[in-house]
Parts: sequence; C-alpha cells; structure tokens
Amino acid sequence: MAAMRISIATNTELTSRFFASKLNPTNNVLLNCKLPFLSMASRRVSVNSCVLSMSGSGSSTSEGLTYKDAGVDIDAGSELVRRIAKMAPGIGGFGGLFPLGDSYLVAGTDGVGTKLELAFETGIHDTIGIDLVAMSVNDIVTSGAKPLFFLDYFATSHLEVDLAEKVIKGIVDGCQQSDCVLLGGETAEMPDFYAAGEYDLSGFAVGIVKKDSVVDGKNIVPGDVLIGLPSSGVHSNGFSLVRRVLAQSGLSLKDQLPSENTTLGEALMAPTVIYVKQVLDIISTGGVKGIAHITGGGFTDNIPRVFPKGLGAVIYEDSWKVPAVFKWIQQAGRIEDSEMRRTFNMGIGMVLVVSKETSHTILEGGRGGYEAYHIGEVVNGEGVSYS
Repeated sequence: MAAMRISIATNTELTSRFFASKLNPTNNVLLNCKLPFLSMASRRVSVNSCVLSMSGSGSSTSEGLTYKDAGVDIDAGSELVRRIAKMAPGIGGFGGLFPLGDSYLVAGTDGVGTKLELAFETGIHDTIGIDLVAMSVNDIVTSGAKPLFFLDYFATSHLEVDLAEKVIKGIVDGCQQSDCVLLGGETAEMPDFYAAGEYDLSGFAVGIVKKDSVVDGKNIVPGDVLIGLPSSGVHSNGFSLVRRVLAQSGLSLKDQLPSENTTLGEALMAPTVIYVKQVLDIISTGGVKGIAHITGGGFTDNIPRVFPKGLGAVIYEDSWKVPAVFKWIQQAGRIEDSEMRRTFNMGIGMVLVVSKETSHTILEGGRGGYEAYHIGEVVNGEGVSYS
C-alpha cells in the first residue's frame, strides 16, 4: 500500500485522502464511463447509525427496556425505506447491483453507529475500522460478490493524527481480511462540529459478481436449510440499547462480564467478523440460494428479506451457543426475547439458505476450519418463528 497523500487547501475544512495503490491485476477494475442508475438498488435505515435523543417516556428500571426506549425506532426506519422505494423501485436488498457487461458491480455503504461512543470511552480505536469495513463488505457478499475496493470517510473537529492513524490502520486490516483494496477516502476537519477527541466514520465498498452467479433467493423453497455462521458478539448494531442497559446496570466498561474472563468493554468492542472469504468459499460448493447479513433488525427483519413472497423461517432456538454478552444484556435490561431477536444478532452474524444436500457438505465438511450451525428451515408462510 502506497503512502497516504494529504492535501489541506487554504480556507477549507475538507482534507482529501487518496491512495496510489498497487492493485492486484486480477482485482483491478477500471471504470471510465458515465454510469446510469442502479438496476437494483440498496437502501436501509441503519437504526443505530446516529445518536438519537432518549425517549421522554423511557422505561423505568422495573420494566424491560426496548430499542425504542433507547431512542431508536426500527418501525420508523422501515417506513422510511417503504417511502423511498416508491421513488426508487427495487430498493431493499443488502447491496445495490449495477450491470457491467456479463457481471454486476455490487455496492454497499454503512457506518458503525453508536459503537463509536464506546470507542471514545474505552480508548479502543484500532479495531473500529474493522467494524467499518465489515458492515459494507458483509452486505455485498450476500449477493455472492467479491469485494474489489473500499473507501472511507473520517470526520472530526480537530485532526489528531495519532488517533486517526489507529482508526485507519483498522480499516486497512479490514480490507486485508476481505481481500479488497483500500482505494481512497476523505478526511473532514470541521472545527466545533464534534466534541473534542470524537470523530465519525462511514464507508463504501464495491464488489463484482457474474450475472449468472448472483445469489438472489429466487430459488428458495420450503424445506431448504438455514445455516448460521457465528458472530464475535454484538458486532456494530444495537449499541444505543447497549449503552442504555449499561447505564441502568450501574456497571462500567472496566467491570468484568459476568461468568467470563473479559471486561464488558472488551466484550462489547470485539470487532465485527468479516465473513467474505468464508462465505465465498461456501458458495463455491454450490447450492447456496440466499444469504442474510444479520444487522439491525436481527433475525426478525433480515432473514425474510432474502425469501420469495409466501415463505418464512423456523429458527431452532437451542441450535447454537448464545454468547454471554447477550445473556448479560438481556438480564441487565430485562429485555423481552422478541426485542432481543429484533435488535441483536444473538451470536449468528450471517445466515445462508441452502439446499438440504449442500447443508450436509457445509456442516460436516468444516471447510476452512470455520464453525457453522443448522439453525432452522424454510417453511410456507411469512415471517420468522421459533421452536
């Protein structure tokens, strides 16, 4: 990776960053054309991507907390997507597809939400960039796309070079894990816009997949198997509720996670798993019909997004080990099961819908040494139920 060039223009608050990268020839895609609109668009409301004010009627400590109590309304986000879809039909997938010859470019963008608040409190800045890359590349790989390149946006009131270097190092690490190139980025220095020592992040990834290899869920049928890939913890969703639970619990990020040999801060800041290489490896076995990245909305909202109309899912509740951090969040916040399932990944960060025949190969083969669980099946009907 070539050195970063930073140029600061007089009387401007924007600092541009570009990388003169030595691209692997097999990954280098040069575009020199005026692009039309996306043929298939992606639009979601990242319900924890901004700091929202707490609900004035928040729950008391004797009542179970909800994501809405913490200031995040998933239903409002879904309504916004519905309205946008009227203006831009085709929106709603995990990544936007753009036709290019016999392939599609697949694009995704995201941030890391209010997990940044914990980064500020813990001083852990060298892994938050991994989260940033993960949130975009994990979205575009659901179409079967191999990530090509990534760009980031780093904004702060006053540029602290040492801190920014740590953050960008994490972004570089995330790109290496997903086998893509950090192609460039933007550093915005905006005096008095952010609190001292704080910053905001967003990212943008582009991948590519052959048109005849797109994973789109169209061939999913009842009886297909749901395979779950384990998460590292909370990943980068639900932190508005996590922070509310933490405040209510009376514990600090330096306190030990009950029954675990780690602190709450370390458990909550565990970087998001980047599933790219694992998922592409599984796809190569054949039989993968649909893939859902479990982010905001949990199982409840994300799994149905890959199903044809009229199909739903049954999840086997005890088919994987739920990480201790989720058990603590639920107990400390007195959170209902349904709320946990719609807010957090509960230990499963990616769900693949596969044929029964393929499921045996994936579950028994242990390709690449990864873990995978048979967590449910596709059924007639709609929505997600648990048994």
